[in-house]
Order: sequence, then C-alpha cells, then structure tokens
Amino acid sequence: MPAAVVPAVRASVAGGARFAYVGSFTSEARNARGEGLAVYRIDAASGRWTRAQALAREVNPSFLALDPRRPFLYSVHADANLVSAFAIDERSGELTLLNRQPSGGDNPVHLAIDATGRFLVVANYGAGSVAVLSINADGSLGARTDLVALTGEPGPHRTEQAVPHPHHCPFDPGGRFVVVPDKGLDRIFVFRLDAAKGTLVPADRPSVKTRAGAGPRHAGFHPRLPYAYVINELDSTIAAYRFTDSGALEPLQNLPSIPATFTGDNTGAAIAVAPSGRFVYGSNRGHDSIGVFRIDESSGLLSTIGWEPTRGATPRFISLDPAGARLFAANQRGDSIVEFEADEATGALRATGQIVATGTPVCVVLR
Repeated sequence: MPAAVVPAVRASVAGGARFAYVGSFTSEARNARGEGLAVYRIDAASGRWTRAQALAREVNPSFLALDPRRPFLYSVHADANLVSAFAIDERSGELTLLNRQPSGGDNPVHLAIDATGRFLVVANYGAGSVAVLSINADGSLGARTDLVALTGEPGPHRTEQAVPHPHHCPFDPGGRFVVVPDKGLDRIFVFRLDAAKGTLVPADRPSVKTRAGAGPRHAGFHPRLPYAYVINELDSTIAAYRFTDSGALEPLQNLPSIPATFTGDNTGAAIAVAPSGRFVYGSNRGHDSIGVFRIDESSGLLSTIGWEPTRGATPRFISLDPAGARLFAANQRGDSIVEFEADEATGALRATGQIVATGTPVCVVLR
C-alpha cells in the first residue's frame, strides 16, 4: 500500500490521547535538518501522528527519557555538556522547560532514570564518563552526585576507538544495575547505583571485554530471563550474554547483524528486545535494515529470522511500543519515522504505511 506521509502541522489536542516525543539533530556540524524537540499526538483509531508542539530552540536533543510514573521528560544534547528537564501537560502532551544542568562531560548520548525516580544516569560519549544527577521532587534536575571516568585499553580502530566512548547506560529490568557499553574500549561496564548517595559502585565483576574492534554500542535485556543483548557498532554484530544475579555478563554468542551477502559499509545502531521475550531487533546503518532474531529462551542464543528494510536511510534508533505490537524506526538521514507492525508469533515486521516526515530524527519515546 502507498505510504501515508504525515505532515508536521499543528493541531488541537484532546485529553486522553497518546503522545510521541521526538528528538532530532539540529546543528550544521551534523548536517542536520531537525526541528529540535517535537511532540506528536497519535490518533488511537488510525495511528496517525499530528504535530502538537515543536521546541525549535532545543539544540540536538539526541536522546530522551520519560519518567514512568510522573509527567516529566529529560533530554541530553549532543555535542554539548547539557541535560534538560521538561514538565508534560497531561492533557495536551506539550512540554515546558523546567531547567538545565551540566552533564559532566562533552557529548552526552544517553540517559536513564533509576527505579526510585530520584536520579538520572548519563553517558558522556565525548568525555568518556558516566554521570549521576539528582532529580528534585518537582521534576527539575538537581546537582550532580557522581562522575565516573571509564578507563581501559582502547580498541584497534584508530579514529573510532582512540579514547573511551560510553554510548548507553540503561538499567536492567530489575533496576539494580546500570550497564554501559563502551565503544572506544571494546568493553561493557556494570555498576550498581547507591540510591542513598547517588553514586555508582562497580559490580562484583565490573566489566567484560568484547571482541577486538567490535565497538559495543547499545544493550537490551530479556524481560524475564537472565539474558542481555548488545549491538556492536563497528563490526556489525550482536552479542548475547548471560546476565547473572551479581551483575556479571557471561558471553554466549556473537552473530552478524547484517546478511553475509551484503558488501557495503555498515554500522550497528540500536537494539530492542520484544516484551514477549521471544525476539531481538537490531538496526543497521548502511544496509538500512532491521535485523530480526529469535531468542531460544532455554539458552539465550539467537537465530536469524531475516531483515526488513527501514524505508529510509540511516536508522539510528528503533523502539517498540509497550505491547510489542508496533516498532518505530527513526531514519536519521532519511528524515522519517517509519512504523512497522511486529508479528507476535513470528517476529516478522510489516510496514504499516504510516510515515512521519520530520528532519533528522534520532530518538522516539511514547507516552
């Protein structure tokens, strides 16, 4: 069916709606065409997205995090030393800036809220550090409570691995550990967050080494079983790990994120694990696809199902809705967000025809 391109136009917003928040690159240095931080209303019947707000003055809001219990949203800003906090109007979905705080280092690329809702963990890609900021009762950001510099032997890639580059800092499903893939060091770090002090404490086994030159980028977790999956940017692979009660990562498997017949350049980008625990999805920039992999729940190992084109260039980000029924791919250079239906039985993806035309999108979160 032909794609239904959704124009970025303003519309009246009714209560009880579902909203999407989109971060985009905006700077000339990134050859960007983004409109900053945008809010879209999603129609429950048709799935159509209509823009409700655009905060065009927000520079490079590259990754977003929603408070799961309270109406607040947080953003890091690429190429800056900055994190922002916003209040969400529950009826309109629109955002109001609360405040900003330094992230503790250059180019923050990811952030995650702890289980208590009192702390925000930030990965500073450029500075090679992980920071913790306090969150005040009103949702605003407080002072930084910790800053940890990551250390180790750089990987073999002369330009991409000259220094530490933490690229992700998600909490595990139980909220006990922060897992930090470091693209520059070919290493995945694991920390506990001391919720009394707001400090990061290395796990009993503080890190695991990846394959040389892998460039670990983003991690995803099985929702029920002790498995973690990491997409490696530089060698276009996905690694499976057993994730123990003590926070240790035990390597299980490495498999390609792209077909063996693809001969072009590619880098791995984002990873998502289905809420059912049956499938893993990984995005490929260059092949411009989403790889679909089946999880053997008895072993944690993956088997390849296939690849679905993202209908746009450079899918930097993918995410599943909470039910796992829809997958959204943000095509950074394709200036589009493309919706797919995810088959619950087979894991296969089917483009629904819903396409949001928007400049240089790099992150989407749903509320």
